[in-house]
Amino acid sequence: MRDLKSMDLEEMISFLKELEEPAFRGKQVFQWLHRGVTSFEEMTNLSKPLREKLSQTCYITVPQVERKQTSQIDGTIKYLWRLRDGNCVETVLMRYHHGNTVCISCQVGCRMGCAFCASTIGGKVRDLTPSEMLDQVLFTQLDSGAEISNIVLMGIGEPLDNFDTVLRFLELVNSPEGMNIGMRHISLSTCGLTEKIDKLAQHQLQLTLSVSLHAPDDETRSRIMPANRGIGVEKLFETCRRYFETTGRRISYEYAMIDGVNDSDWQADLLVKHLKGIPGHVNLIPLNEVAESPFHPSKRIRQFQERLERQGVTATVRRKLGGDIDASCGQLRRKHMEDEKP
Repeated sequence: MRDLKSMDLEEMISFLKELEEPAFRGKQVFQWLHRGVTSFEEMTNLSKPLREKLSQTCYITVPQVERKQTSQIDGTIKYLWRLRDGNCVETVLMRYHHGNTVCISCQVGCRMGCAFCASTIGGKVRDLTPSEMLDQVLFTQLDSGAEISNIVLMGIGEPLDNFDTVLRFLELVNSPEGMNIGMRHISLSTCGLTEKIDKLAQHQLQLTLSVSLHAPDDETRSRIMPANRGIGVEKLFETCRRYFETTGRRISYEYAMIDGVNDSDWQADLLVKHLKGIPGHVNLIPLNEVAESPFHPSKRIRQFQERLERQGVTATVRRKLGGDIDASCGQLRRKHMEDEKP
């Protein structure tokens, strides 16, 4: 059985030709899938014999809402989707004045091991498929009734650890025959896989690259982010410089503020030194409490921000949404896994 929704338009047309159907049928099937149909019977402009043929050779991915939490404070919605094989992933819908943003996952679990993140507890189970990534955007929009205008790949998993799938997802969600969400409305977050960042740069995509930095020195970063070991902060910033020179796209640096770990004045000064000559901005993130983590939110966010800005670095503090629900990445999935234990 073939995963029909993971095909791009050209592949879809080619596949329908294999079934001895004209090219326009491929376009019709592609459009139906990207509207969120859950069965071939809903494709009403296809002949019954073709619908039967498709149902015998292909399947349509349809995630089920396992849990759903809605913030009474700001309307943020957090979904836990159950996939075809029973695994679950998280998606978050965030409402801003400039439009609705969906934060999606790219893997079931994560192997990067960041010490302050709930997503990595239990490790990586598997990569998601392009269709499973697309479904998070599509079915969040359909379930909530909120039109999605922006996408961030900052949910469970490391996007560049599922490189080819992520590229296909970006192609699908950007398609004029599909959801047609422009690359400039998409942000991709990475913990800093330097070889993959160089590889991404060669594709010249107009998305925003967000580097999860979280510390400007190797001792601290390697302690809280094992992916830094063997790479190092200096190499990461050299890669970021190349990325900017290749693409012309400014990088966003994500920095979760952790009390007594990465929020000192000397670390702010070192961060300024690293960023010299690399256009970009720092996004300071108030840390979400995770039950299994020993880390706590910093009390020095404003002082840290002001120290950066006095030295010419643009720094913003991320607005904290979903404060009354399991807002931190991986928390809802983790809670569900605990609940399902015998």
